[in-house]
Amino acid sequence: MNFGKRLAFHLRYAPGVSQSAEKGAGLSAAGLCAECVHARRIESSHGSVFYLCELFHTDPRFPKYPRLPVLSCDGYKKKL
Repeated sequence: MNFGKRLAFHLRYAPGVSQSAEKGAGLSAAGLCAECVHARRIESSHGSVFYLCELFHTDPRFPKYPRLPVLSCDGYKKKL
């Protein structure tokens, strides 16, 4: 089974991110990950920001570092 096709059913990404949105890298640029209990914000020493999905530890459907912005996700749970 092709992992890429299987994953496409669980995560849906925006068709493209404009250059100005990439520069902002704020909460809206991360999509659902910015407000998800399973996501952990990682900032590199060079200033790049990534979101690590903790669900990857227990479920192979979820990538460790999803391509942002994530607009729909089966594992999304909003932070309280």
